[in-house]
Amino acid sequence: MTQNTLNSQEEQTLRTAAHGVVALLAATDPGAISSTRAGMAGGKAITSATGLVGHVLAGKADVKMKGSVAELADKVLPALRRTIDTIAQAAAEAHGGAPTPAQAETIRKISAALN
Repeated sequence: MTQNTLNSQEEQTLRTAAHGVVALLAATDPGAISSTRAGMAGGKAITSATGLVGHVLAGKADVKMKGSVAELADKVLPALRRTIDTIAQAAAEAHGGAPTPAQAETIRKISAALN
């Protein structure tokens, strides 16, 4: 079993981002067949995840993924931003310290693009 290094809030953010992307994409193409296909494909990708991410995504997502596309986006996009920011920060600090000036600038650009 993979050791979890995320706290409960980080786990919930990751679940919200992953499940929310699927719900948001299904909602943006509301036809019964196309939204079902999007949901099934997204669900398969989520359940196929391995390692730490797979273990986290196997947990319950405590966010209601219903509502208009705008309401879903309000829930999902901040979770995606936090998830990407966390990944970028962890990658930049991988060598045991603060990000280099170039890495810090790259993180700033990633954050700006997400906003």
